[in-house]
Amino acid sequence: MAEPWLIYDGNRVVMYERMQDLCVYAGKTPAWCDGLWAALLEDAELFEEFAYYMNHHGFLDKAKAGGYSLSDLYVQQLDLYNLRQDTGKHTAACNKEAMVLDAFDRMVQLKKDPDKRSREWQDGFGMDKMP
Repeated sequence: MAEPWLIYDGNRVVMYERMQDLCVYAGKTPAWCDGLWAALLEDAELFEEFAYYMNHHGFLDKAKAGGYSLSDLYVQQLDLYNLRQDTGKHTAACNKEAMVLDAFDRMVQLKKDPDKRSREWQDGFGMDKMP
């Protein structure tokens, strides 16, 4: 009986370790981080976006769902921060890395159900609707 092959991708291991570090910095739990990682592994386009972000600190904006790109979702995160902090702008205390991770998480959600999520987000994030 032949032994099964084990395929080891060192790049993915390094990317996962970097993501864990980013999650710690952003105040995300290990479980949340692992959930996002699993979702990225299931979607080659999003994984490519994430790898690009980790290497270039910017978005490719190739992945789109429901009319949104990652840049759009990142800007939404900035808007939500402004609402929560009631400052009208993002301050120096704003954790932009957490917002990047949240933008990726929102893209995962959006790709799963683009119609529902697009409608929710188009309705806006007034104080009575804030997630």
